[in-house]
Amino acid sequence: MSVKSRIEITLTDHLQPERLVVIDESHQHAGHQPDITGTGETHMRVRIVSKKFSGMSRLDRHRTVNALLKPELDAGLHALAVEASAPGEPTRW
Repeated sequence: MSVKSRIEITLTDHLQPERLVVIDESHQHAGHQPDITGTGETHMRVRIVSKKFSGMSRLDRHRTVNALLKPELDAGLHALAVEASAPGEPTRW
């Protein structure tokens, strides 16, 4: 199973998002480090809207997502960009 799929499943199971998009941005980072070729799933962007984020600060939303995805980060996911919103809040997407 791909990293992207595992991220989608984990966030869906725990946060029941109204919207969720996981974008593999690895190709944009090729060559940033010798072992980053752009061919693996090393850089991901998560865009998520969930009721669970209501009343949470931006920092707490990021901490929540990072905690849920810690196994992926520990296994080699190099970078994770998080755009987390509660329903009704403006999003960039």
